[in-house]
Parts: sequence; C-alpha cells; structure tokens
Amino acid sequence: MSVAAERGARGGQRRAGLSLRPPATLTLLCLLAALAGTALIALTVGAAGIPLARLPAALGLWSDGAAGPLLARDQLVVWSIRVPRIAAAAMVGGLLAMSGAIMQGLFRNPLADPALVGVSSGGAFAAAAAIVLTDSHLGASLQFIQHQLLPIAACAGSLITTIVLYGIASRGGRTSIAIFLLAGLALAAIANAGIGLLVFVADDRQLRDITFWLLGSLSGATWTKLTTLAPVLAIALIACLWIARGLDVLVLGEAEAFHSGVDVERLKRISIVLVSAMTGVAVSVCGVISFVGIVVPHLLRLVIGPAHRLLLPASAISGAILLVGADTVARTIVAPAEMPIGILTAAIGAPFFLAMLLRQRGLVSL
Repeated sequence: MSVAAERGARGGQRRAGLSLRPPATLTLLCLLAALAGTALIALTVGAAGIPLARLPAALGLWSDGAAGPLLARDQLVVWSIRVPRIAAAAMVGGLLAMSGAIMQGLFRNPLADPALVGVSSGGAFAAAAAIVLTDSHLGASLQFIQHQLLPIAACAGSLITTIVLYGIASRGGRTSIAIFLLAGLALAAIANAGIGLLVFVADDRQLRDITFWLLGSLSGATWTKLTTLAPVLAIALIACLWIARGLDVLVLGEAEAFHSGVDVERLKRISIVLVSAMTGVAVSVCGVISFVGIVVPHLLRLVIGPAHRLLLPASAISGAILLVGADTVARTIVAPAEMPIGILTAAIGAPFFLAMLLRQRGLVSL
C-alpha cells in the first residue's frame, strides 16, 4: 500500500471514529441524568435508610401529616446530613476532575494529576499546619479568620507546590515530562514528611483532624463549607470554557500554540492558579482524595475526544458522579461505621493507573 493510500485509510478511520461520538449536548444531558440518578440513590441509602416512597415528603415536595416523628427524622437526615454531603461530594469531584483535565492539557501528559504529582499533598500539608497553628499564640491572633484559614492555607499550599513543580520541570519554554513526574513525587514526599512532623507534635484532637486530611472523608460536609466550594466551582467552570481553545492548541506544542495566537505564558499562569485554587479548596473540605483527576479525564477522552470545550464540563459532571457514588459506598459498606473515601478512590484508581502505564508500553489495550 502506498503512503498516500495508507494516510487516506487512517484519515477515514479517524473520521469514522469521530462520527461514532455522541453530540456534545446529548453527552452532557446523559451525564447530568446519571448524576441525578446517583444523587437520588445516595439520598435513600445509608445507616438511616429512607425508602423512595418517603423521599418526596422528606424533601418537602409535599406534606404528609400522618408521618409524624418519622417525617421529622427523615427531614433532619436529608437536609442536615445527606444533601450537604452529596452536594459537597459532587462539587469536590467536579473540581478534582477538572483540575486533572487542565493539568493533563497543560503538561500534555495523560498521567498528570493533582494528587499524583504532589499538589494535593502540598495543600494537605498547609491545611495540617493551619490545624496545629490555630492552637498556638500566633493562631490566637488569627481568630477573626478562623473559618477561612483552612481553605486559604490549603489553596496557598497547592499554589506554591504547583509553581515550584512547574519551575523545576520547565526550562527554555519546554516542560520535561519525566522531570515533571519525578519532581512531583519528590514534592509529595517532602509534603508528607512535613505532615509526619506535624503528626508528631500534634495533640490528640489535632491528630484526629490531621488523620482526616490524610485519609479523605466527606463526613464534615456542612452548608457553610458549600458556600466556600460553590463560588470556586462557578468561577472554575467559566474560566475553563475560556481557556479551552488554548489547551486544545497547546497539544501541538508551545511554539505552535504561540504562532496560532495563543498567549502561552498567560494560559500557563491562569491554568496554574485554577488548578491550585480548585485543588486547595477541595482538600480543605475533604482532605486528600487521589486518582479522581487521572481516571475521569482519561476515560472521557476515549469516549468524547480531546476537545477541552466539551471535556472540561464533562469531566466536572463525571467527577461528581464518581465521588457521589464512591461516598455512598464508603458510608454504607461498613455501616454504621464509615470507610474513608480516599481508600476507595485509591483502590479504583491505582489499578487504572497501572493499566495506563502498561498501555503506554503496548502490553495491554485500554
């Protein structure tokens, strides 16, 4: 077969693959329907089960005067515990998945992930330091921002880690993927060493709080924390749609993107700040939850393609589905106790990550 014929055959295969992909609107609607179904299941199951027939009354969609104390209990469970927790899981999952998609587009590497390269660990170290700091003399002078101190510290820790990582991996306008991954592992080790030191000096209460960040849990989700997550998620969605074209062109290389009219350096700065803010806020609410940012974007690229204008919002919805489902399993699989959600996401994501590595070496098909 001639070279021209072979190229034509490959082009036909690509066009055939593109024609099999569903329309963007249909994809997002299907994902939203899946998210609604997952949230509905999460509302009904748990240590205090609420049958589907009683759920509308518990949500206040209609009144049931005959229910009595049972209705009051259902409403308390739904509005005080499950709705905030489900909303927090959806927002955190969306933030982590979008962070992974942005990092993969920025570094042009499907293995990039905020938790894998130490960004989440940097945020967790800063959050743990804030926990210990609040009981010190210096922390007493910061009581006026006590509730905001934790998310601010987590965002700052994630931002510093991301900037250091990018500075180490980039030279002469180019980013070394190998150095990027190795530097991420080194920064994660340094952050974990710092967390270990804080664990050593912490008292019992501080130790329990720090353990929460290490294992990851959504048990502390409240309406107040949702007010921290919601603005960041809204800003991130708007910003992601704005940088989507730049990330698409950046796949060709930084020089090609520059000649296509993309301000590469500004795109890098915006992406770094976005990833740091999204990861830091997520860590401040639920601790370190790994592999969400690597599994979700990679699977979506196989299904809907690499175009970031669809990939980023689809990642947000899919990450929400994954984390709401994982949190539902975490609080029911060992009920009335609760399994840390970070254990579940690691159990799902680690084999997937190994499969990706083997696929890159041509040993398996994924």
